[in-house]
Amino acid sequence: MTNPTPDTIAPSLALIEQLAHEAVSTLPEPWRTPATQVVLRIEDFPADEVLEAMDLNDAFELTGLYEGIPLTEKSSADQPQHPDLIWLFRRPILDEWAERGDVSIGELVTHVVVHELAHHFGWSDAEIAEIDRWWE
Repeated sequence: MTNPTPDTIAPSLALIEQLAHEAVSTLPEPWRTPATQVVLRIEDFPADEVLEAMDLNDAFELTGLYEGIPLTEKSSADQPQHPDLIWLFRRPILDEWAERGDVSIGELVTHVVVHELAHHFGWSDAEIAEIDRWWE
């Protein structure tokens, strides 16, 4: 048996994380610098308690999740319990990527990251569309 080439294996957690960081690094200013303060976490699937809290029965329904207080709601009196986080879920992202078949994995990861950053920054749909050209 031959070793698989990078083009024949599913993207790893590490690759999804790399693509997510690249998505942040290519954001236009004034968003790029503050976006680097949001922690990126990559897992295969969301935790069961997350699915329950969101009333989801299928782990493949959730590609990403913002966990934090949006900047539009933060106050200087807030005492942060933990840094703002964006969770990306590899298996649902891969499933959507395979179903779409018309975008690169990098484009899809960027799309998910931008969507989750929209929650953090409080962007409107029009603002999201300026950054993510295939915003739905």
